[in-house]
Amino acid sequence: MRPDKFINQSRVVDLKSRDFRSALLELLDACPAAALSGQDPALLVETILRREGTLPTHLDNSVALPHLRLPLSRKYVIAVGRCPAGLTESPDPEDRAVRIVFLVLASDKEKSYHTVLSAIAGALEDKDIVARLEKAPDLKAFRAEIAALFKGVSGLTASANVRFNRLFIREAEKIAVGADCSSIMLFMDAFNTPVKVGKFAAKSLNTIIVSRREYQIPADAGDEPDMLVVRSFSNHRMSQLRSALLVGLMRGLVRPDERICCLGGLPGSDKLDSILVVDIAKEFPAVLARQSEKLLPDGVSPEVLERALGIATELAVEGREGKPVGCILVVGCRDKLKPHTKPLILNPFFGYPEEDRNILSPFMDETVKELSGIDGAFVINGDGVIESAGTLLTAPNPQRALPGGLGTRHSAACAISVAADCAALVVSTSTGQVTLFRHGEPIVLVDRSANRPL
Repeated sequence: MRPDKFINQSRVVDLKSRDFRSALLELLDACPAAALSGQDPALLVETILRREGTLPTHLDNSVALPHLRLPLSRKYVIAVGRCPAGLTESPDPEDRAVRIVFLVLASDKEKSYHTVLSAIAGALEDKDIVARLEKAPDLKAFRAEIAALFKGVSGLTASANVRFNRLFIREAEKIAVGADCSSIMLFMDAFNTPVKVGKFAAKSLNTIIVSRREYQIPADAGDEPDMLVVRSFSNHRMSQLRSALLVGLMRGLVRPDERICCLGGLPGSDKLDSILVVDIAKEFPAVLARQSEKLLPDGVSPEVLERALGIATELAVEGREGKPVGCILVVGCRDKLKPHTKPLILNPFFGYPEEDRNILSPFMDETVKELSGIDGAFVINGDGVIESAGTLLTAPNPQRALPGGLGTRHSAACAISVAADCAALVVSTSTGQVTLFRHGEPIVLVDRSANRPL
């Protein structure tokens, strides 16, 4: 989902307000009455502020992302405001740090709500991007930066390696055709800025872009390439490879019997230097050997499992408060999971609206990370709603031998993945390894972190 489709330039403004309440009113004033479907702006602001009291929407990098679902005649109404001096008159210290405010109003019937929020929040994680927004010399430049934020760039990167990269891609195409590959997977983090992706001469080759964050990739001709957003904290070539293949399988972009040609380089080097041809079935032999068993559990959205994987990866590398942590994230149908779980503690998610405890919300990441130090598992429904934390998994042992070094968490995850037909992600406290269990079989997605900073 591309947020730029819903951002009207007339709703990108320089704010005159110096407190959060007035800033919200000013942004709503920039939206025509028809867009708000007759909703009272003052009541909308009060509703947003009440939600801010229980679930703050302040991001890092001086950005606030207030949002609300309500009866609207259109899918989204998005307004963006910039306050170069900050909201200096606000009594809240967090408000005083805010420089950019993204206001997102969504129809209460829109299913892509959390996806759009995540796309905006993901784009604003980059400090350089936020700095460009803040330093735009005038409103016209600010609006241009907002437009470019989600559309990517329109030309080839101005790198001295452009000619070499073009030659590299042409030769890689020959290898892909000769090796009977179905797709070329390009790891875009090798470039400092997105590059224009040309149409391959071989019509049989699909193009898949892998990157740490989502943006619009400009294409020379034909259909836009498919894009997989896979977080990575490593500077190794194609460090996201196994996770990208898994996500591609879950989304149906690739099949188990296909062969993929992967192109990558050192992140930020602006130079491609590696070609790897991968047989997917050989990469995940234990899980894909049985065609009758699906990789994605019934009723589980691919975006939910991707988000759980992203949080697990961040926990593996970052830990919590300078200390390594381990946890289990179980994703599946709540009805199948319930017979095999019981609480260890009072459920910290009990009583909250499902919308506020959905793992797809970009504001849920910190909550999950903070609660990761509690013994027990997170239980997540297939639509992303977090059912519980601190949960004991009681599934019977499937009597399957696990690789050496895997402990109690891995045994419990293995058992629940068989008994409840779910997916279970395990973060190892000692090594930072992230393992996905499906049908009782382990898939190592993030290997033991040799450069783990903890």
